[in-house]
Amino acid sequence: MLKDRCILLGVSGGIACYKAVELLRLLKQAGANVTVVMTANAQKFVTPLTFQTLSGNPALTDTFRLENRSEIEHIAAVDRSELFVIAPATANLIGKIAGGVADDMVTTMALACTTPLLIAPAMNVHMWENPVLQQNIAKLKALKHEVIEPGEGELACGYVGAGRMAEPETIFEHIQQYLGPQDLKEETILVTAGPTQETLDPVRVLTNRSSGKMGYAIAQAAKRRGAQVILISGPTRLSPPIDVEYHSVTTTQEMRDAVMKAFTKATIIIKAAAVSDFRPAQVHRQKIKKVKGKVQWLMEETPDILGELGRKKGSKILVGFAAETERLEENARKKLLAKNLDLIVANDVTEPGAGFEVDTNRALLLDKKGGVQDLPLMPKIQLASKILDRVVALRQQKQTERR
Repeated sequence: MLKDRCILLGVSGGIACYKAVELLRLLKQAGANVTVVMTANAQKFVTPLTFQTLSGNPALTDTFRLENRSEIEHIAAVDRSELFVIAPATANLIGKIAGGVADDMVTTMALACTTPLLIAPAMNVHMWENPVLQQNIAKLKALKHEVIEPGEGELACGYVGAGRMAEPETIFEHIQQYLGPQDLKEETILVTAGPTQETLDPVRVLTNRSSGKMGYAIAQAAKRRGAQVILISGPTRLSPPIDVEYHSVTTTQEMRDAVMKAFTKATIIIKAAAVSDFRPAQVHRQKIKKVKGKVQWLMEETPDILGELGRKKGSKILVGFAAETERLEENARKKLLAKNLDLIVANDVTEPGAGFEVDTNRALLLDKKGGVQDLPLMPKIQLASKILDRVVALRQQKQTERR
């Protein structure tokens, strides 16, 4: 999404300058072409050489220095860029931009910029709460600039409260959303992820090897494309994607209840969770002691969440997953039809690099009209985008059929 995209990164003077270095690293890893522009005070915290070395482009610091004699640099750099991110943005810089002041390279370029700015404030809590500063923030928002709210916590000045610049990963996600296709902006997508756990006794549970990575990747990719995202997850070690509505569950019954509660709000449901098909018929109150010989436990079926959704989905788009070990397409298509799905994502979990507990996956996408798409091994976040591409196409088909 960010490969070869031109981004301006404005840096003003504050201790949070070190976070701008990490943000630059994330952008470069994603393939973006980044030009850094700095205020004089920013250079007291991090040298221009640091940003120039990491970005591969000259760091712009002087309004009157022409890197290319044939063009005015602060105008040309803005014209080349698709987005101007300012992180950190001090109270002083915010006041200047809100007031139309252009007395250094950053503010001059901000005034020359014809697209909205992405601004990440960083300052002392009392400065952040000051009514004048808040008026300036409101003015910037009214001008359609996006302000990434600072976090709360211990500040460099020793105070505790709001004013910490948003983490680089958070700003990076906002950039992805801004520059990405917003083709899911009108949708509310319900995603399930991770395993479920069924209790046997106070110590033991019945579960599976799902890490939740595929479902979390889908939630993240959907949010980047503008969707409102509800993520219902079984136990994982993952942090929820930024700005999604998150619900944590443990058992299949709990996941079923959470899914049905959120069902009415969703327009698209993607069931990526690996739920338990069976649970112990009896939950022992005390730990089962080890005994010699074989032990048998009676099992019972868990709720069929996907089947229930298929019966009541109506005009909603329903996507399911099939983790198989044999006859991949045959078994997946049976599930597609039996559960009344619009699309199924099938993968052979025995293949190297695919399935559970890894960052990559290979999948076969089958739709109810007989369409088949065989996707090669790729990162799960990339596969998530491919799945959403198919969802967008399915939505278009349904809209056409209704006309």
